[in-house]
Amino acid sequence: MFKTASTKVKPKAPFDNYTINEGMYDEVFYADGHVRSHYEKVFDQFGQYAVTDFKEFNDYAKVSFFNQGITFNVYSDKAKGVERIFPFDLCPRIIPFAEWDMVEKGVVQRNTALNMFLYDIYHDQKILKDKVVPEALIKSCAFFNKEMIGVDPVGKIYIHVAGTDLIKHSDGEYYVLEDNVRCPSGVSYVLSNRDTMKRTFSNMFLKHNVLSVHEYPEELLATMQSVAPHGVDNPTCVVLTPGMYNSAYYEHSFLALWMGVQVVEGRDLFVENNYVYMKTIYGPKRVDVIYRRVDDDFIDPLVFRKDSMLGVPGLMNAYKAGNITMLNAPGTGAADDKAVYTYVPDMIKYYLSETPILHNVHTYRCEKDDDYKYVIENMENLVVKPVDESGGYGVMIGSKSTKQEREDYKKLIATNRRKYIAQPIMSLSVHSTFMDEGECFEPRHIDLRAFSLIGKDRNYTLKGGLTRVALKKGSLIVNSSQGGGSKDTWVVE
Repeated sequence: MFKTASTKVKPKAPFDNYTINEGMYDEVFYADGHVRSHYEKVFDQFGQYAVTDFKEFNDYAKVSFFNQGITFNVYSDKAKGVERIFPFDLCPRIIPFAEWDMVEKGVVQRNTALNMFLYDIYHDQKILKDKVVPEALIKSCAFFNKEMIGVDPVGKIYIHVAGTDLIKHSDGEYYVLEDNVRCPSGVSYVLSNRDTMKRTFSNMFLKHNVLSVHEYPEELLATMQSVAPHGVDNPTCVVLTPGMYNSAYYEHSFLALWMGVQVVEGRDLFVENNYVYMKTIYGPKRVDVIYRRVDDDFIDPLVFRKDSMLGVPGLMNAYKAGNITMLNAPGTGAADDKAVYTYVPDMIKYYLSETPILHNVHTYRCEKDDDYKYVIENMENLVVKPVDESGGYGVMIGSKSTKQEREDYKKLIATNRRKYIAQPIMSLSVHSTFMDEGECFEPRHIDLRAFSLIGKDRNYTLKGGLTRVALKKGSLIVNSSQGGGSKDTWVVE
């Protein structure tokens, strides 16, 4: 837990009705109402504005996002597939450098072990033979890709792009909730948030030494180039998208634009003699590296789903022949199965002989009889999740559910116990968030997605990440796909 001395700050108009909730870790205020020292300058500046000013700032931010085309699809019972402006909050999250340094080291340690784990399970499977991780757990994983057995990615790297989801608990410590290593999204919003904050509160940046985030596209391109097939010195790189109707299409096109590479769909590529080519007005052009935002099942209809219109026929054969590199490698999903997550601390000890820097949340695997019994008997005190979903879908928070909902979920678990895990209801930290309807700042729960890039002989972790905020009072669901918003995240020296 990182604490710094703070001084008494007089109440400021936008914060007059701000409530500090007992038992929750408030990132801006101490329990006694004092502001944390690294927020004092922001707090003082915000105190100079009237509530009407914040409403204008909020409207300006919305217009800025709209003009940039920053939108996201919201999927709910009331509004299925409705596209709306990505919600953005004006109060930045500030992380002191010493605190961030610990987070970054923990994330790098974790992703290093996960990469070694993936190489192992697709080759010698030592960790399974030594019974550190149950073989049955991996072989029953929906994302374990048998096509990858014996395949050697360039540099033995499977996870090139990782998004590690963390929370700060009421004890002030960081915990990892999930390892997102298939197609982690959200980094474009980190960059867009920063641009919007600079336009809205440019003078605040003069008072803080905020580390930059804008080198990410350049670092991503360098990562792609570093893992080009052997013998390729000037690789052609592309971003493969499912298309403009995908909820994260803005990000796909954003990253391609800033890297100076083409964004393509499956129909824009073809395979000939185990080489991948892109259709251009000048004729076919060989492609060497694909940053794919298409799931494994859809990348090659000759190998996986035959009905896929999103992939490229023959892509897997070209990959196995070593003529194309894909980020992330097929089969990486075996490392972000939420049941496999429980063994990451053991992987760190096994492969690196190190103590895990970041905590895991205690997790119950419904596949295990004792855990299943505990989950069924204590569901009102747990968060239950499917192991293979993302975006917050299928999650049931026991304390927010009805008795009937819990009974229905128990029946669901019983049909496929391997598919579900449960965790204690963690007290996510809260952060000051401006609420339009209340015309004031209120505490809202937040998490943090840290983005890392792993290439051949290079590593990079974005200095800031994506802070997601649950805009509904009391909600613990921060996912953008279900109406959550985000904040600019400052790592300050």
